[in-house]
Amino acid sequence: MDMKADGKARKGKKRKGQRNMIWNETKECMSRDEKRVLQSARLVKTVDRVYHNVPFYRKRMQSIGIEPGDIRGIEDLSKLPFTTKADLRDNYPFGLFAVPQSEIVRIHASSGTTGKATVVGYTRRDLEIWSECVARALTMAGVTREDIIQVAYGYGLFTGGLGAHGGAEKLGATVVPMSTGNTKKLTTMMVDFGVTAIACTPSYLLHIAETLEENGEIDKIRLKAAVCGAEPWTENMRRQIEDRLHIHAHDIYGLSEVMGPGVACDCEFHQGLHVYDDHFLPEVIHPDTLEPLEDGETGELVFTTITKEGLPLLRYRTRDLTSITYETCQCGRTLPRISRFKGRSDDMLIIRGVNVFPSQIESALLEMGGTTPHYMMIVDRVNNLDTLEVQVEVEESVFSDEIRELERLTKKIAHVLQQAIGLAVKVKLVEPKSIERSMGKAVHVIDKRKLV
Repeated sequence: MDMKADGKARKGKKRKGQRNMIWNETKECMSRDEKRVLQSARLVKTVDRVYHNVPFYRKRMQSIGIEPGDIRGIEDLSKLPFTTKADLRDNYPFGLFAVPQSEIVRIHASSGTTGKATVVGYTRRDLEIWSECVARALTMAGVTREDIIQVAYGYGLFTGGLGAHGGAEKLGATVVPMSTGNTKKLTTMMVDFGVTAIACTPSYLLHIAETLEENGEIDKIRLKAAVCGAEPWTENMRRQIEDRLHIHAHDIYGLSEVMGPGVACDCEFHQGLHVYDDHFLPEVIHPDTLEPLEDGETGELVFTTITKEGLPLLRYRTRDLTSITYETCQCGRTLPRISRFKGRSDDMLIIRGVNVFPSQIESALLEMGGTTPHYMMIVDRVNNLDTLEVQVEVEESVFSDEIRELERLTKKIAHVLQQAIGLAVKVKLVEPKSIERSMGKAVHVIDKRKLV
Protein backbone atom coordinates (compact mmCIF):
# COMPACT_ATOMS: atom_id res chain seq x y z
CA MET A 1 0.00 0.00 0.00
CA ASP A 2 1.40 3.42 -0.93
CA MET A 3 1.59 6.28 1.56
CA LYS A 4 -1.44 8.11 0.13
CA ALA A 5 -3.64 5.02 0.28
CA ASP A 6 -2.36 4.22 3.77
CA GLY A 7 -3.14 7.76 4.91
CA LYS A 8 -6.64 7.54 3.50
CA ALA A 9 -7.21 4.23 5.29
CA ARG A 10 -6.08 5.74 8.60
CA LYS A 11 -8.43 8.69 8.09
CA GLY A 12 -11.30 6.30 7.36
CA LYS A 13 -10.62 4.29 10.51
CA LYS A 14 -10.59 7.44 12.60
CA ARG A 15 -13.83 8.71 11.04
CA LYS A 16 -15.82 5.55 11.59
CA GLY A 17 -14.74 5.29 15.19
CA GLN A 18 -15.47 8.82 16.25
CA ARG A 19 -18.69 9.91 17.87
CA ASN A 20 -19.17 13.21 19.66
CA MET A 21 -21.81 14.93 21.71
CA ILE A 22 -23.60 16.44 18.71
CA TRP A 23 -24.36 12.92 17.47
CA ASN A 24 -25.17 11.38 20.84
CA GLU A 25 -27.52 14.09 22.05
CA THR A 26 -29.83 14.13 19.03
CA LYS A 27 -32.78 11.98 18.05
CA GLU A 28 -30.87 10.06 15.38
CA CYS A 29 -31.31 6.62 16.96
CA MET A 30 -34.80 6.83 18.50
CA SER A 31 -37.18 3.93 18.03
CA ARG A 32 -39.92 4.47 15.48
CA ASP A 33 -42.61 4.61 18.17
CA GLU A 34 -40.70 7.18 20.24
CA LYS A 35 -40.09 9.30 17.18
CA ARG A 36 -43.71 9.09 16.09
CA VAL A 37 -44.84 10.59 19.42
CA LEU A 38 -42.33 13.44 19.08
CA GLN A 39 -43.18 14.14 15.45
CA SER A 40 -46.93 14.08 16.06
CA ALA A 41 -46.71 16.56 18.94
CA ARG A 42 -44.58 18.92 16.86
CA LEU A 43 -46.83 18.59 13.79
CA VAL A 44 -49.98 19.39 15.78
CA LYS A 45 -48.30 22.46 17.25
CA THR A 46 -47.10 23.62 13.80
CA VAL A 47 -50.53 23.22 12.19
CA ASP A 48 -52.14 25.22 14.99
CA ARG A 49 -49.50 27.96 14.61
CA VAL A 50 -49.87 28.40 10.85
CA TYR A 51 -53.68 28.24 10.98
CA HIS A 52 -53.89 31.09 13.47
CA ASN A 53 -50.87 33.15 12.36
CA VAL A 54 -50.70 32.79 8.57
CA PRO A 55 -53.82 33.92 6.63
CA PHE A 56 -52.67 32.01 3.54
CA TYR A 57 -52.73 28.68 5.35
CA ARG A 58 -55.96 29.44 7.19
CA LYS A 59 -57.75 30.14 3.88
CA ARG A 60 -56.12 27.13 2.19
CA MET A 61 -57.13 24.77 5.00
CA GLN A 62 -60.65 26.19 5.22
CA SER A 63 -61.07 25.72 1.49
CA ILE A 64 -60.60 21.95 1.90
CA GLY A 65 -62.56 21.74 5.15
CA ILE A 66 -59.61 21.18 7.50
CA GLU A 67 -59.27 22.68 10.98
CA PRO A 68 -56.35 22.28 13.41
CA GLY A 69 -58.35 19.80 15.50
CA ASP A 70 -58.51 17.43 12.53
CA ILE A 71 -54.75 16.87 12.71
CA ARG A 72 -54.00 14.58 15.66
CA GLY A 73 -50.69 13.12 14.52
CA ILE A 74 -48.45 12.34 11.57
CA GLU A 75 -51.00 9.78 10.36
CA ASP A 76 -53.10 12.82 9.32
CA LEU A 77 -50.28 14.46 7.34
CA SER A 78 -51.85 13.66 3.96
CA LYS A 79 -54.95 15.70 4.90
CA LEU A 80 -52.94 18.92 4.79
CA PRO A 81 -52.61 21.08 1.65
CA PHE A 82 -49.42 21.30 -0.41
CA THR A 83 -47.26 24.41 -0.60
CA THR A 84 -45.28 25.40 -3.70
CA LYS A 85 -42.59 27.90 -4.59
CA ALA A 86 -45.29 29.85 -6.45
CA ASP A 87 -47.13 30.28 -3.13
CA LEU A 88 -44.04 31.88 -1.59
CA ARG A 89 -43.67 34.22 -4.57
CA ASP A 90 -47.37 35.12 -4.54
CA ASN A 91 -47.00 36.12 -0.89
CA TYR A 92 -43.72 38.00 -1.42
CA PRO A 93 -41.96 39.13 0.65
CA PHE A 94 -43.22 38.30 4.17
CA GLY A 95 -46.77 37.00 3.65
CA LEU A 96 -46.04 33.46 4.90
CA PHE A 97 -44.16 34.48 8.04
CA ALA A 98 -45.78 33.10 11.20
CA VAL A 99 -44.23 35.52 13.71
CA PRO A 100 -44.09 39.32 13.97
CA GLN A 101 -41.26 41.00 12.10
CA SER A 102 -39.68 41.95 15.43
CA GLU A 103 -38.95 38.23 16.05
CA ILE A 104 -37.20 37.73 12.70
CA VAL A 105 -33.45 38.08 13.22
CA ARG A 106 -32.23 37.09 9.74
CA ILE A 107 -33.54 36.94 6.20
CA HIS A 108 -32.30 34.83 3.30
CA ALA A 109 -33.66 34.71 -0.24
CA SER A 110 -33.28 32.72 -3.43
CA SER A 111 -31.76 34.26 -6.55
CA GLY A 112 -35.15 34.84 -8.11
CA THR A 113 -33.83 34.15 -11.62
CA THR A 114 -37.19 32.78 -12.78
CA GLY A 115 -39.42 35.24 -10.98
CA LYS A 116 -39.66 36.98 -7.63
CA ALA A 117 -37.22 35.78 -5.01
CA THR A 118 -38.45 33.36 -2.36
CA VAL A 119 -37.85 35.03 0.99
CA VAL A 120 -37.15 33.09 4.18
CA GLY A 121 -37.19 34.52 7.70
CA TYR A 122 -35.51 32.98 10.75
CA THR A 123 -36.12 33.52 14.44
CA ARG A 124 -33.27 33.13 16.91
CA ARG A 125 -34.46 29.60 17.70
CA ASP A 126 -34.63 28.76 13.99
CA LEU A 127 -30.96 29.68 13.66
CA GLU A 128 -30.07 27.54 16.67
CA ILE A 129 -31.87 24.52 15.19
CA TRP A 130 -30.30 25.13 11.77
CA SER A 131 -26.81 25.23 13.30
CA GLU A 132 -27.52 22.00 15.17
CA CYS A 133 -28.64 20.25 11.98
CA VAL A 134 -25.55 21.33 10.06
CA ALA A 135 -23.35 20.28 13.00
CA ARG A 136 -24.96 16.85 12.87
CA ALA A 137 -24.22 16.67 9.14
CA LEU A 138 -20.60 17.65 9.67
CA THR A 139 -20.34 14.97 12.34
CA MET A 140 -21.53 12.40 9.78
CA ALA A 141 -18.61 13.51 7.61
CA GLY A 142 -16.16 12.90 10.43
CA VAL A 143 -15.60 16.56 11.30
CA THR A 144 -14.93 17.38 14.97
CA ARG A 145 -14.02 20.40 17.05
CA GLU A 146 -10.36 19.60 16.37
CA ASP A 147 -10.77 20.38 12.65
CA ILE A 148 -10.18 23.50 10.59
CA ILE A 149 -12.93 23.89 7.99
CA GLN A 150 -13.01 26.18 4.97
CA VAL A 151 -16.50 27.32 4.04
CA ALA A 152 -16.36 27.95 0.30
CA TYR A 153 -20.05 28.45 -0.35
CA GLY A 154 -21.15 31.98 -1.16
CA TYR A 155 -22.01 34.19 1.80
CA GLY A 156 -24.99 36.55 1.62
CA LEU A 157 -28.64 35.93 0.76
CA PHE A 158 -27.72 32.40 -0.38
CA THR A 159 -28.06 30.05 2.61
CA GLY A 160 -24.96 27.96 1.91
CA GLY A 161 -22.20 30.11 3.38
CA LEU A 162 -23.78 31.25 6.64
CA GLY A 163 -25.57 27.92 7.08
CA ALA A 164 -22.37 25.87 6.93
CA HIS A 165 -20.55 28.50 8.98
CA GLY A 166 -23.08 28.36 11.82
CA GLY A 167 -23.00 24.57 11.94
CA ALA A 168 -19.21 24.44 12.05
CA GLU A 169 -19.14 26.93 14.93
CA LYS A 170 -21.85 24.96 16.76
CA LEU A 171 -19.64 21.90 16.44
CA GLY A 172 -16.68 23.85 17.79
CA ALA A 173 -14.48 23.56 14.69
CA THR A 174 -12.24 26.40 13.55
CA VAL A 175 -13.95 28.15 10.63
CA VAL A 176 -12.22 29.83 7.70
CA PRO A 177 -15.02 31.88 6.00
CA MET A 178 -13.44 31.70 2.55
CA SER A 179 -16.57 32.09 0.39
CA THR A 180 -15.92 31.96 -3.39
CA GLY A 181 -14.16 34.12 -5.91
CA ASN A 182 -10.43 33.56 -5.40
CA THR A 183 -9.41 29.93 -5.86
CA LYS A 184 -5.68 30.63 -5.73
CA LYS A 185 -6.04 32.34 -2.35
CA LEU A 186 -8.25 29.48 -1.15
CA THR A 187 -5.68 26.82 -2.02
CA THR A 188 -2.87 28.88 -0.49
CA MET A 189 -4.78 29.15 2.77
CA MET A 190 -5.70 25.48 2.57
CA VAL A 191 -2.00 24.63 2.61
CA ASP A 192 -0.82 27.32 5.04
CA PHE A 193 -3.63 26.90 7.59
CA GLY A 194 -3.60 23.11 7.52
CA VAL A 195 -7.28 22.96 6.53
CA THR A 196 -8.75 19.51 7.23
CA ALA A 197 -12.33 19.92 5.95
CA ILE A 198 -14.15 21.97 3.32
CA ALA A 199 -17.77 22.82 2.51
CA CYS A 200 -18.52 23.81 -1.10
CA THR A 201 -20.26 22.66 -4.28
CA PRO A 202 -18.88 19.43 -5.78
CA SER A 203 -18.12 21.08 -9.13
CA TYR A 204 -16.12 23.81 -7.38
CA LEU A 205 -14.23 21.19 -5.38
CA LEU A 206 -13.13 19.56 -8.62
CA HIS A 207 -11.91 22.97 -9.77
CA ILE A 208 -9.99 23.30 -6.50
CA ALA A 209 -8.45 19.87 -7.15
CA GLU A 210 -7.35 21.00 -10.61
CA THR A 211 -5.73 24.11 -9.15
CA LEU A 212 -3.88 22.09 -6.51
CA GLU A 213 -2.67 19.64 -9.16
CA GLU A 214 -1.46 22.42 -11.45
CA ASN A 215 0.49 23.98 -8.59
CA GLY A 216 1.92 20.67 -7.38
CA GLU A 217 0.28 21.09 -3.96
CA ILE A 218 -1.85 17.93 -3.64
CA ASP A 219 0.74 16.36 -1.32
CA LYS A 220 0.93 19.52 0.80
CA ILE A 221 -2.70 19.62 1.96
CA ARG A 222 -4.08 18.01 5.13
CA LEU A 223 -7.66 17.81 3.85
CA LYS A 224 -9.55 14.73 5.03
CA ALA A 225 -13.24 15.46 4.42
CA ALA A 226 -15.60 17.47 2.24
CA VAL A 227 -19.29 18.26 2.66
CA CYS A 228 -20.66 19.12 -0.77
CA GLY A 229 -24.12 20.29 -1.80
CA ALA A 230 -26.18 23.00 -3.55
CA GLU A 231 -26.21 21.06 -6.83
CA PRO A 232 -26.95 17.47 -7.90
CA TRP A 233 -23.94 15.19 -8.33
CA THR A 234 -23.38 11.52 -8.98
CA GLU A 235 -21.70 8.72 -7.09
CA ASN A 236 -19.05 8.64 -9.82
CA MET A 237 -18.23 12.30 -9.23
CA ARG A 238 -17.90 11.60 -5.51
CA ARG A 239 -15.40 8.82 -6.19
CA GLN A 240 -13.41 11.06 -8.50
CA ILE A 241 -13.24 13.80 -5.85
CA GLU A 242 -12.11 11.28 -3.25
CA ASP A 243 -9.46 9.74 -5.49
CA ARG A 244 -7.98 13.06 -6.61
CA LEU A 245 -7.87 14.67 -3.17
CA HIS A 246 -7.47 11.50 -1.05
CA ILE A 247 -10.40 12.47 1.16
CA HIS A 248 -13.90 11.40 2.14
CA ALA A 249 -16.67 13.36 0.38
CA HIS A 250 -20.21 13.60 1.73
CA ASP A 251 -23.45 14.81 0.19
CA ILE A 252 -25.35 17.44 2.18
CA TYR A 253 -28.85 18.49 1.17
CA GLY A 254 -31.12 21.39 1.93
CA LEU A 255 -33.09 24.18 0.37
CA SER A 256 -33.64 27.68 1.63
CA GLU A 257 -37.42 27.41 1.81
CA VAL A 258 -37.20 24.45 4.20
CA MET A 259 -34.14 25.66 6.14
CA GLY A 260 -30.93 25.67 4.11
CA PRO A 261 -28.10 23.10 4.05
CA GLY A 262 -28.45 20.52 6.81
CA VAL A 263 -31.87 19.02 6.08
CA ALA A 264 -30.12 15.73 5.23
CA CYS A 265 -26.62 14.28 4.81
CA ASP A 266 -25.07 10.91 4.03
CA CYS A 267 -22.93 8.95 6.48
CA GLU A 268 -19.73 6.99 5.84
CA PHE A 269 -21.67 4.16 4.19
CA HIS A 270 -23.14 6.42 1.46
CA GLN A 271 -26.38 4.45 1.28
CA GLY A 272 -28.66 7.48 1.05
CA LEU A 273 -28.96 10.83 2.80
CA HIS A 274 -30.24 10.75 6.39
CA VAL A 275 -33.14 13.17 6.87
CA TYR A 276 -33.42 14.89 10.24
CA ASP A 277 -37.05 13.93 10.60
CA ASP A 278 -37.29 15.28 14.14
CA HIS A 279 -37.36 18.66 12.37
CA PHE A 280 -38.46 17.89 8.77
CA LEU A 281 -41.12 15.32 7.88
CA PRO A 282 -40.35 13.81 4.45
CA GLU A 283 -42.80 12.33 1.97
CA VAL A 284 -42.39 11.04 -1.58
CA ILE A 285 -45.38 11.63 -3.86
CA HIS A 286 -46.24 10.99 -7.48
CA PRO A 287 -45.49 14.32 -9.23
CA ASP A 288 -48.67 14.09 -11.32
CA THR A 289 -51.28 12.46 -9.10
CA LEU A 290 -49.78 13.89 -5.87
CA GLU A 291 -50.54 10.60 -4.12
CA PRO A 292 -48.01 9.26 -1.57
CA LEU A 293 -45.74 6.52 -2.92
CA GLU A 294 -44.50 3.36 -1.24
CA ASP A 295 -41.00 3.11 0.21
CA GLY A 296 -38.45 2.63 -2.55
CA GLU A 297 -40.59 4.17 -5.30
CA THR A 298 -39.20 7.23 -7.08
CA GLY A 299 -41.21 10.42 -6.91
CA GLU A 300 -41.16 14.04 -5.77
CA LEU A 301 -39.79 14.86 -2.34
CA VAL A 302 -42.10 16.84 -0.04
CA PHE A 303 -41.25 18.34 3.36
CA THR A 304 -43.29 19.57 6.30
CA THR A 305 -41.30 21.59 8.84
CA ILE A 306 -42.28 20.82 12.43
CA THR A 307 -40.00 23.05 14.50
CA LYS A 308 -39.60 26.21 12.40
CA GLU A 309 -41.04 29.42 13.82
CA GLY A 310 -40.36 32.11 11.21
CA LEU A 311 -41.49 30.30 8.05
CA PRO A 312 -43.15 26.96 8.85
CA LEU A 313 -44.22 25.13 5.71
CA LEU A 314 -46.84 22.42 5.19
CA ARG A 315 -46.07 19.73 2.59
CA TYR A 316 -43.65 21.85 0.55
CA ARG A 317 -43.07 20.40 -2.93
CA THR A 318 -39.32 20.47 -3.54
CA ARG A 319 -39.49 19.18 -7.15
CA ASP A 320 -36.53 16.92 -6.35
CA LEU A 321 -36.97 13.33 -7.55
CA THR A 322 -35.88 10.60 -5.14
CA SER A 323 -37.02 7.55 -3.17
CA ILE A 324 -37.06 6.92 0.58
CA THR A 325 -36.36 4.05 2.94
CA TYR A 326 -36.98 3.75 6.68
CA GLU A 327 -34.66 0.80 7.27
CA THR A 328 -32.03 1.28 9.97
CA CYS A 329 -28.69 2.22 8.40
CA GLN A 330 -25.44 0.29 8.92
CA CYS A 331 -24.23 3.29 10.93
CA GLY A 332 -26.97 2.67 13.50
CA ARG A 333 -29.10 5.70 12.73
CA THR A 334 -32.85 5.18 12.46
CA LEU A 335 -33.36 8.34 10.41
CA PRO A 336 -35.12 7.86 7.06
CA ARG A 337 -32.81 7.92 4.06
CA ILE A 338 -33.46 9.46 0.66
CA SER A 339 -31.59 8.18 -2.40
CA ARG A 340 -29.33 10.35 -4.53
CA PHE A 341 -31.51 12.65 -6.60
CA LYS A 342 -32.36 11.50 -10.08
CA GLY A 343 -33.11 15.03 -11.19
CA ARG A 344 -35.81 17.60 -10.64
CA SER A 345 -39.29 17.44 -12.04
CA ASP A 346 -39.03 21.07 -13.10
CA ASP A 347 -35.46 20.75 -14.48
CA MET A 348 -36.40 17.83 -16.67
CA LEU A 349 -35.79 18.37 -20.37
CA ILE A 350 -38.29 16.94 -22.86
CA ILE A 351 -36.47 16.41 -26.16
CA ARG A 352 -38.47 14.82 -28.98
CA GLY A 353 -40.78 13.27 -26.40
CA VAL A 354 -37.93 11.83 -24.30
CA ASN A 355 -37.42 12.88 -20.67
CA VAL A 356 -33.77 13.78 -20.10
CA PHE A 357 -31.97 14.83 -16.91
CA PRO A 358 -28.44 16.29 -16.88
CA SER A 359 -27.50 13.78 -14.17
CA GLN A 360 -27.99 10.97 -16.71
CA ILE A 361 -25.42 12.58 -19.00
CA GLU A 362 -22.95 13.12 -16.16
CA SER A 363 -23.25 9.58 -14.88
CA ALA A 364 -22.68 8.10 -18.35
CA LEU A 365 -19.64 10.30 -19.02
CA LEU A 366 -17.98 9.44 -15.72
CA GLU A 367 -18.28 5.73 -16.50
CA MET A 368 -15.94 6.30 -19.44
CA GLY A 369 -12.22 6.84 -19.48
CA GLY A 370 -10.67 9.94 -20.98
CA THR A 371 -13.48 12.37 -20.09
CA THR A 372 -13.84 14.87 -17.25
CA PRO A 373 -17.04 15.67 -15.30
CA HIS A 374 -17.30 18.99 -17.15
CA TYR A 375 -19.87 19.06 -19.95
CA MET A 376 -22.50 21.29 -21.51
CA MET A 377 -25.85 20.27 -22.99
CA ILE A 378 -27.10 22.55 -25.77
CA VAL A 379 -30.72 22.03 -26.78
CA ASP A 380 -31.99 23.72 -29.94
CA ARG A 381 -34.84 23.50 -32.42
CA VAL A 382 -33.99 23.21 -36.10
CA ASN A 383 -36.77 22.93 -38.70
CA ASN A 384 -39.25 22.23 -35.88
CA LEU A 385 -37.08 19.34 -34.64
CA ASP A 386 -35.40 19.39 -31.24
CA THR A 387 -31.68 18.67 -31.26
CA LEU A 388 -29.24 17.90 -28.46
CA GLU A 389 -25.51 18.60 -28.60
CA VAL A 390 -23.32 17.55 -25.72
CA GLN A 391 -19.96 19.27 -25.45
CA VAL A 392 -17.61 16.99 -23.55
CA GLU A 393 -14.33 18.11 -22.05
CA VAL A 394 -11.63 15.46 -22.41
CA GLU A 395 -8.41 14.90 -20.55
CA GLU A 396 -5.18 16.47 -21.82
CA SER A 397 -3.67 13.16 -22.87
CA VAL A 398 -6.74 12.27 -24.92
CA PHE A 399 -7.08 15.65 -26.62
CA SER A 400 -3.54 15.34 -28.01
CA ASP A 401 -4.36 12.04 -29.75
CA GLU A 402 -4.61 11.70 -33.51
CA ILE A 403 -7.78 12.81 -35.27
CA ARG A 404 -8.74 9.21 -35.91
CA GLU A 405 -8.63 8.39 -32.21
CA LEU A 406 -10.69 11.48 -31.36
CA GLU A 407 -13.28 10.48 -33.94
CA ARG A 408 -13.42 7.00 -32.42
CA LEU A 409 -13.94 8.46 -28.93
CA THR A 410 -16.64 10.81 -30.23
CA LYS A 411 -18.58 7.91 -31.70
CA LYS A 412 -18.15 5.90 -28.52
CA ILE A 413 -19.48 8.72 -26.33
CA ALA A 414 -22.42 9.28 -28.68
CA HIS A 415 -23.28 5.59 -28.44
CA VAL A 416 -23.00 5.51 -24.65
CA LEU A 417 -25.17 8.62 -24.26
CA GLN A 418 -27.80 7.27 -26.64
CA GLN A 419 -27.94 4.06 -24.59
CA ALA A 420 -28.27 6.11 -21.39
CA ILE A 421 -31.06 8.48 -22.45
CA GLY A 422 -32.63 6.75 -25.45
CA LEU A 423 -31.99 9.67 -27.76
CA ALA A 424 -29.51 10.33 -30.57
CA VAL A 425 -26.94 12.90 -29.44
CA LYS A 426 -24.42 15.02 -31.32
CA VAL A 427 -21.14 14.92 -29.40
CA LYS A 428 -18.47 17.58 -29.64
CA LEU A 429 -15.15 17.07 -27.89
CA VAL A 430 -13.61 20.23 -26.47
CA GLU A 431 -10.15 20.86 -25.06
CA PRO A 432 -9.36 20.65 -21.34
CA LYS A 433 -10.52 23.57 -19.16
CA SER A 434 -12.49 25.15 -22.02
CA ILE A 435 -15.87 24.73 -20.29
CA GLU A 436 -16.37 27.50 -17.77
CA ARG A 437 -15.91 26.49 -14.15
CA SER A 438 -18.47 27.55 -11.57
CA MET A 439 -17.78 28.57 -7.98
CA GLY A 440 -21.49 28.20 -7.22
CA LYS A 441 -24.04 25.95 -8.82
CA ALA A 442 -22.71 24.48 -12.05
CA VAL A 443 -24.64 25.30 -15.25
CA HIS A 444 -24.90 22.28 -17.53
CA VAL A 445 -27.77 23.21 -19.85
CA ILE A 446 -28.32 25.89 -22.49
CA ASP A 447 -31.85 25.53 -23.84
CA LYS A 448 -32.03 27.77 -26.87
CA ARG A 449 -35.67 26.80 -27.42
CA LYS A 450 -36.50 29.17 -24.54
CA LEU A 451 -34.55 32.03 -26.09
CA VAL A 452 -36.68 32.39 -29.23
